[in-house]
Amino acid sequence: MISFLERLRKSDPLVYDGGFGSQLFARGVELTNSTLANDLHPEKVVDIHSTYIRAGSRAIGTNTFVASPLHLEMADREGHEADKISRLGAKHARTAVEASGKDVYVAGSIGPSPGAIEADAGDAEFGIANEKVRDAHERVIHALAEGGVDFFCIETMFSVKEASIAVDVARRTGIPIAVNLTYKYTKNRKTGEPLYRTDWGDTAGSLLDVLAEGELAEGDNLLESVDILGLNCGAEANHSEHTGMPYAIRGIRQLSQELGARGIASKRMMAYPNAGLPKLDRQTRQTVYSQTPDEMAGQVGELLAAGAFIVGGCCGTGPEHIGAFKKMVDEQCQP
Repeated sequence: MISFLERLRKSDPLVYDGGFGSQLFARGVELTNSTLANDLHPEKVVDIHSTYIRAGSRAIGTNTFVASPLHLEMADREGHEADKISRLGAKHARTAVEASGKDVYVAGSIGPSPGAIEADAGDAEFGIANEKVRDAHERVIHALAEGGVDFFCIETMFSVKEASIAVDVARRTGIPIAVNLTYKYTKNRKTGEPLYRTDWGDTAGSLLDVLAEGELAEGDNLLESVDILGLNCGAEANHSEHTGMPYAIRGIRQLSQELGARGIASKRMMAYPNAGLPKLDRQTRQTVYSQTPDEMAGQVGELLAAGAFIVGGCCGTGPEHIGAFKKMVDEQCQP
């Protein structure tokens, strides 16, 4: 199998996987922290990865989204367990890849801290101290690197400053890096056009600027260390047109415009949105999402045309969605 960086230079898009937590629930696994399944239910974690690979994923994310000590402590676990849980996360993903016999890349999933960080809150009284955030990311990132991930997927980031801290840690491993923010709908006050911002008010342009300025990396240009930029998640209860696949398409267009405005043409883009809005099925008492596999897959072509290179799903997407995505990607790639 060629290296991940070589794969990024190919023209054919890459299909990512879908939601992980919902797949654990479907297998009867309900935990205070989903990453504990790496230790308590390893066979089910491997099965979820394997199911996505069979559906068509050619890159899968480790079950380490909330593996940091900050999250584990909220589940009454010791922070040092992050090392073991993260290594197991990488191991289970690798086990599924090896069993499949397919060329599949493993992304080390790195999620946000459980609350505002000092760099955004202004001090450590109202935010999590920057050093605690850095230490938490170091534990997970180093364990994933030891586990042999092909790239890091820094995801669902609300803060471009926290994303910068994670990038600063990850770049020291020499492993490729993807950074994905999660946005909400707002309007540009001057033009009235939709403008996506994170909960902390950050835009795609903010991310590019903060990474390039290196505020949290002793002035180093962190943008040079990032290979993929994108978005994930995204659900607007009052704006269905800014949820799921439409959100991903518009978000990638905004990111592409910001990259173009800065003369940056060397970055690949990634998008893996929610399957629309979650709703409770009163009969089954299960959470269902508004966008079906066929509905989302029908917009994959538009997402690729907007510039996305890696395409997958987040909350509410499952193997059926990914299978439909893979079919559409393959059709787009036919001569």
